[in-house]
Amino acid sequence: MTGVSARTRVVVAVGGARGDDLAVELRAAGADVRLVVDADAPASAVIDAVPEVDLPGVIELRGELTRLDVLVTTGDRDALTPQLVSACDRFGVRIVALCESAAQRRVAEAFGVVACDLDAAAEELLAPVWNDAPAAPAARGRVIAVWGAAGAPGRTTTAIELACELARDGRRVALVDADAHAPSLAMATGLADEGPGFAAACRQAERGTLTTAELTRIAVRLGPVDVLTGINRPSRWPELGQARVASALERCRDWADDIVVDVAAPLERDEEIVSDLDGPRRNAATLAALASADLVVAVVAADPVGVSRFVRAHPDLRAVIGATPVRILVNKTRTSTLGLDARGQVRRTLERYAGARDMWFAPWDAKAADAATLAAQPVAHVAGRSPLAAAIRRFVGEAIEPPAPARSAQRETARVRRAGVRRARTA
Repeated sequence: MTGVSARTRVVVAVGGARGDDLAVELRAAGADVRLVVDADAPASAVIDAVPEVDLPGVIELRGELTRLDVLVTTGDRDALTPQLVSACDRFGVRIVALCESAAQRRVAEAFGVVACDLDAAAEELLAPVWNDAPAAPAARGRVIAVWGAAGAPGRTTTAIELACELARDGRRVALVDADAHAPSLAMATGLADEGPGFAAACRQAERGTLTTAELTRIAVRLGPVDVLTGINRPSRWPELGQARVASALERCRDWADDIVVDVAAPLERDEEIVSDLDGPRRNAATLAALASADLVVAVVAADPVGVSRFVRAHPDLRAVIGATPVRILVNKTRTSTLGLDARGQVRRTLERYAGARDMWFAPWDAKAADAATLAAQPVAHVAGRSPLAAAIRRFVGEAIEPPAPARSAQRETARVRRAGVRRARTA
């Protein structure tokens, strides 16, 4: 079979003679079949509470699952479990389910895994992994990176509110947490951070198996926004390598109209100074996201420390993004830290030391921000009429030019339908 790599690892979780025959067919097709086990063995192996003495070889199976490419199993409910799908997502393993009934196909489709006939040939089982190339959409999405200098200028809050506001007119919007230092997007929005998230998308992008359908499956919904949550422990930062992040964001362009990316503050490349080895870089995710961005939203805290930090970091930002447009949002604006003419002071400082001419301001709105934190929801959802929500709405309308809509026809149809419904109600 052309295009199949001999290094591709496969575990066949199909019992009986069919499992042995399938292993022979897969080896003939060029796959590296590591194990042939019973259908329910992988599902049992990922349950930590299972005594290892009850499952001979469970340690070996668990080890193979961590470095596997493809798991071929059946569509039975005992074999295809939420725990197994979640574990395979974490390790970047593609599941192919052999289904002999419509009910089993529905189970496979509910989990978002590939469903094939029970007597499918090896080439058919491997084809979805190496030949999954969906048609390109009419227009590609735009990557918007939200960055700010060290401290807490409000990067995550701004990213969340931008995504919610961009989704208001019907565009498909994705929100990505690419912060390798202090990821907090999931906590701020009340989403579970134990799912596959952006790290799984990066792993699959590196293998060339990331599709728009897979992005939809591993994302979680925040109202109309699709969210790829970040790593749940900062120690997992090596999973967000530069090539992985760049490839994943490039694939996201076929998935959403706008991709809002929350990144960390540091821009240094200190690892290259202390080591000449081509190893992982702690700031690689931030650098890759900024380099991939079509637009950068730079968040500045409206206080002397925040403005000073931004001015000092601005040359480093420009060195990374080159000529990419930057929109400056001065956040937490208030007179208590800068005096009566707070906006004027910030504007003159940024014009003089950062060469910035256009900037927008968001107020210090502690009431709305606290309400959003208490509810673990975006400000747009809990305080849509607050000064902060209005400022973000104005910023999006003035500073972020809407791209050519990839789905304008669908949105126009929906608008006409809603107008017809309103007329019918008032008639």
